[in-house]
Amino acid sequence: MAKALTKTQLVAALAEELGSEKKAAAAALDAIISVITREVSSGGAVALPGVGKIYCRERPARMVRNPATGQQIHKDADKVVKMTIAKALKDSVNS
Repeated sequence: MAKALTKTQLVAALAEELGSEKKAAAAALDAIISVITREVSSGGAVALPGVGKIYCRERPARMVRNPATGQQIHKDADKVVKMTIAKALKDSVNS
């Protein structure tokens, strides 16, 4: 499996793709991350065309098992961030 791009590598690639400075690309990336974080944490969803949709889902309270001891533990309800991958991205990976 290939290594994931670090933020520094992603900023450099964005700067090269946009033909701008790394500082501007870093500011743009930080702005995108800020908007996504704000929208998803308030219960909304963000669709990234060609990539997918990021959204927040609530999980109900449930019983879980400690794998080390086998003991049943009650876990409170919580929220989890999910992402649905766009069909275009899936198709490009599988072709």
